[in-house]
Amino acid sequence: MGRVTDTSAKTSPNDIVRFLLELFAFISLGIWGFAAWPLPWPGVLVGILAPAFAILLWALFRSPKAVFRLDPFGKAIIEISVFGAAALAWWDLGLPLVAVIFALVATVSGVISGRAELR
Repeated sequence: MGRVTDTSAKTSPNDIVRFLLELFAFISLGIWGFAAWPLPWPGVLVGILAPAFAILLWALFRSPKAVFRLDPFGKAIIEISVFGAAALAWWDLGLPLVAVIFALVATVSGVISGRAELR
């Protein structure tokens, strides 16, 4: 029999939280685009392009299979930009409590992840 190797990556609870934060950020930017801008234009355009741009940034620079490899500090800049935009979107929508809670959870998760990357 051949030797079996474990190719699965270990998923931590923080990885799951981070994935949910990413999804929440993308959805938040879409909600902001449709709700904060006049419909049909530019609301539809912003509602589609804001999350699309955030997803593109994340895929190119921050995802585990990113096209462009960045050091941990470059990754942090991308992450802060996307999560910060999502928090500001909630603030702009008149829901500062959602903005603050999201920002706090994203910050704690980012610090935990960043420390793990720097090890």
